[in-house]
Amino acid sequence: MDFQGSMQLPSYYGTKKSCLFPDLAPTSTTQDTYQSYYLPGYRHPSSWRPRLLHKVALVPPSPSKQFNPTGQLPTVLPALRSTLHTRYSTHDWHHENMVQLKDSEASRYRAGRLNTDSMRLIQDKDQLTYQMQEDSRRNLRERIANIEFWRSELIYELDCLLKETQALEMVKKRLEYAASEMQGPLKVALECLYHREKRKGRDLVHDDVEESLIKEADVFKDCQEILTKLAEKISQQLGINRDVQHALEQDLSDKNSAHFIDETCFTMRNTSEKINFYHGVEKADETVSVPATWAKFSEDNIRRSQLERANSVKLQEEAEAGLKSASEEVWNHFITTNLAFSNRIAEVADAKNKLQAQLAKV
Repeated sequence: MDFQGSMQLPSYYGTKKSCLFPDLAPTSTTQDTYQSYYLPGYRHPSSWRPRLLHKVALVPPSPSKQFNPTGQLPTVLPALRSTLHTRYSTHDWHHENMVQLKDSEASRYRAGRLNTDSMRLIQDKDQLTYQMQEDSRRNLRERIANIEFWRSELIYELDCLLKETQALEMVKKRLEYAASEMQGPLKVALECLYHREKRKGRDLVHDDVEESLIKEADVFKDCQEILTKLAEKISQQLGINRDVQHALEQDLSDKNSAHFIDETCFTMRNTSEKINFYHGVEKADETVSVPATWAKFSEDNIRRSQLERANSVKLQEEAEAGLKSASEEVWNHFITTNLAFSNRIAEVADAKNKLQAQLAKV
């Protein structure tokens, strides 16, 4: 068997024993450069190092080699004998190629699996995102409908409250005007009593006229007091109505802002312009209510407005009744006083005529 990488030589070149094992002088250089003999195909444990081949090839030939008088050329040069021990075999070469092919195939297979998993993950996330966006659009649609409902209720209630407040202000003005207008008849009645105090002698009598004037003055004062109190109650009710109106307007303003924001979000698409990503905004929870308390807040505002409107209606009815009763009472006392004055004037005129007739006789 020949060494791997050597060529077959003719028989006239001599035996291979003298070529493969030349006589070397027992020098230290020969012992240092001598390499151990290994069978073909054997791999040195350090043959994987690429620099070993260059180190072995760069070893200079021994100068103490004797000249071969037979003239036969060695099959492998002594300096290159160690390099044959570091070479791979054909089996190793094929095995290395197969390993590389298998590694390449496995890498390509893993890359394909990764691409497939990536595409499947992209599709799953895209489908999940689409479904979540559809759920968000449905929730936004329901939210917008709820906001529109409560906004319409607030607008209607606010209009009704404004009408009641305006009517209540008109009633207040009427009460204040009626109370101020009673000041004139009261002064007349008091003036009449003052002038009647100028009577002398037996004519300074406490008659029906004086009683009617005193009652009329008291009635005017009582009516003024009643109307003034009603006006004060209406003023307080107007203040409460303004507070309720402010609450309704604030709630309506919040509903309008929420409606505008939700409408903007509802019309937003993936291809919309000016879409920014705000890091961590999905974790922020600054809400002050939940849908139940949110609806209850508007419902409470509407109920309070309805209650105050009912109170306003009661005050209007009470004011109308007070004005009517005050007008009737004042009118009745006015008629009574005038009738008493007429009777008294007739009595005084009759007495005067009798006195004048008696005086004429005297």
